[in-house]
Amino acid sequence: MTPPFLVSKLLDAPSLSHGFFSRDGGVSPAPYQTLNTGLGSDDAAENVDENRRRCADALAVKPDHLLTGFQTHSPDVMVVDEPWANGPAKVDAMVTKTPGIALGVLAADCMPFLFADAEAKIIGAAHAGWRGALGGVIENTVAAMVELGAQPANIRAAVGPCLRQPNFEVGLDLLETFTAKYPDSIAFFAPGQNTDKRQLDLVGFGKWRLENCGVTQFDDIGLCTLGAPDRFFSYRAMKRRNEPDYGRNLSAIALR
Repeated sequence: MTPPFLVSKLLDAPSLSHGFFSRDGGVSPAPYQTLNTGLGSDDAAENVDENRRRCADALAVKPDHLLTGFQTHSPDVMVVDEPWANGPAKVDAMVTKTPGIALGVLAADCMPFLFADAEAKIIGAAHAGWRGALGGVIENTVAAMVELGAQPANIRAAVGPCLRQPNFEVGLDLLETFTAKYPDSIAFFAPGQNTDKRQLDLVGFGKWRLENCGVTQFDDIGLCTLGAPDRFFSYRAMKRRNEPDYGRNLSAIALR
């Protein structure tokens, strides 16, 4: 069975395969139903392995060539040339120019970014929550692609389902953290329901950081994980439902 997935028209190229997978089309039971691809969850390993195998098939890569990092909300990026030898590396973004490797991001509210310079045949994937985005993981991914030979003007970036501004309530402390580093980032904070809350447009912030790197070709899938918790895994939805754990949505890209 091939699980359903979303695609970005911007990343549609003969040399690429990619997908933003939902929680549908897998084998995991509740509360992970059904396409949980998170190795760090408490789901049974055999379920996660089968779910990832199905995603690898959809991307036309070998199961052990679908790579996802040990994500820690860092700005760290790794150049990948071959499958992991000793388990996933501690990294939040990866780039490659090696065909047959799928670079994946696991998320459950954070932003999953997929990148491609189809002309240079270089791809990237980045996991960006607010910590990673503020720390520079988006810019660092672009820089790593450029080091491999990509051109910022040719890089196309797409962001998948994630927490969106109407549902992304934060405190004034986060506003202060962002504006201390980027004063202009105040533009991405809308008023909250009360005076000590704000609504964060993290996708808008991410797009802004891409533009500062010279990457202007950008696509947004436009879906909210918390707004559609039965379609996508969401950490915040898990907390609201008082569930014991949560699955992870996979977003991945590969060179053919």
